[in-house]
Amino acid sequence: MSDRQGYHVRYDAADQVEITEASAPDMLVADTTGQVAPEGACSSASTMAEAARAAGKSDILDQYAKDYPQGPHDKPQSMCPAFGSLRVGLRMKRTATVLSGSACCVYGLTFVSHFYGARRSVGYVPFNSESLVTGKLFEDIREAVHDLADPERYDAVVVTNLCVPTASGVPLRLLPDEINGVRIVGIDVPGFGIPTHAEAKDVLAGAMLKYAREEIEAGPVAMPASGTSDRPTVSMLGEMFPADPMMIGQMLAPLGLAAGPVVPCREWRELYAALDCGAVAAIHPFYTASVREFETAGRPVVGSAPVGHDGTAAWLAGIGDVFNIAPEKIAEAQNAFLPAIKGALGAAPINGTITLSGYEGSELLVARLLIESGADVPYVGTACPKTPWSAADAAWLADKGVTVKYRASLEDDLAAMEAIKPDLAIGTTPVVQKGKELGIPSLYFTNLISARPLMGVAGAGSLAQVVNAAMGNKDRMDHMRTFFEGVGHADTAGVWEGEPNLQPQFRALNQKKLERAAKAAKAAEMI
Repeated sequence: MSDRQGYHVRYDAADQVEITEASAPDMLVADTTGQVAPEGACSSASTMAEAARAAGKSDILDQYAKDYPQGPHDKPQSMCPAFGSLRVGLRMKRTATVLSGSACCVYGLTFVSHFYGARRSVGYVPFNSESLVTGKLFEDIREAVHDLADPERYDAVVVTNLCVPTASGVPLRLLPDEINGVRIVGIDVPGFGIPTHAEAKDVLAGAMLKYAREEIEAGPVAMPASGTSDRPTVSMLGEMFPADPMMIGQMLAPLGLAAGPVVPCREWRELYAALDCGAVAAIHPFYTASVREFETAGRPVVGSAPVGHDGTAAWLAGIGDVFNIAPEKIAEAQNAFLPAIKGALGAAPINGTITLSGYEGSELLVARLLIESGADVPYVGTACPKTPWSAADAAWLADKGVTVKYRASLEDDLAAMEAIKPDLAIGTTPVVQKGKELGIPSLYFTNLISARPLMGVAGAGSLAQVVNAAMGNKDRMDHMRTFFEGVGHADTAGVWEGEPNLQPQFRALNQKKLERAAKAAKAAEMI
């Protein structure tokens, strides 16, 4: 087995400090009475991007454009990307999170964060047009960070610029790197620069890895609370079902390897352990900034994942190659798991045609598992971009006749579903809604598919029950569609006692305004 690549992580000899969940801080500023929404808060993405470049944010936007390339359309339909980075910070112990943005944006992000179980407060630094223009907003952010930087409670404070502060050039880079021993991590997460909230997770994860890597380069760092492994480890990129890392660890054991931390991490010291690995498994293939930090540290990256029979065989071989493990030992590990995976797939067959779409980054992996379970999956749409770390999955699916659409829009996913008329549509909320309107059984990818194990033996039969149960509801869907037939669509939806009071003249007038605006925009582009 080869020596670990890159530099080594040195841990200090300090006593272990128990890491506990920090108590929820008070909101930084509770009273936003009289706040004035600055001009441009609802401007177009292109206008705000131009403003951000004029304010000195060109380097950041250029890096985002390189890391997260957009598709033929503006961007996939996704929730505010800042939700992704916000969720990463809120799930970390001893980490405070501060947002700087328009009040409506902060309210929405805070609401959805608590809807997903954040269970702690989100700091907020409000502003108005005057404080934004005069630079007072940055002074307020700096003051708030100094107030929060209590080493008894926090390891790090994350400050996030939303669209308007980014467009206005609020310089988070000028914040101190640390205050009283508390790390300060400032990031810009504008909706006009990052296509999806999934990729915004990478923005914060990458920024934290960079900070941790530089700490390692400067000298010994604190030992992770769980200690270190006596075997070379494989760190994992991407949020997974809790059982998946354990399953991966079992498959690595015959190779003499161990599973390392999952990035995004749950506490700061896990970042050191993640960097202290022999290789990285890009389970979710869109963590471009995080991959850059691992590669800077000399850690090789392996794509795809141990999903299904073929995926597990190829992944174990890829990991073995990286660690220069003898072919006989790789074959031994494969033989220990592949028969059980094949048996589990055969015991839980899926018969039917399924279209699949989502924005988690694991869509191609789920498609592989469904196909090996017996399903016909003619279309896979993912809001994430094409990267080298999903190439093996894309090639395997192409061999099976699957059309894979990267940076898929809602229109792409709906068109595929309507053309194929599958037995089951797995997708985002609007895809599920449209599928049910058409009488097609549908499942929400994030809550019903991602919330299941996918790796190894545990993942082999995990999807069959929910998928087969949904496809078995076709008659019920037809009955519901017949029952609700005639209740109206769009602005006439619902049950009316009389005829809806339509105003076609207003609609025609508004359509003319939209057409004039489109012509003006096109003329401006030609100048």
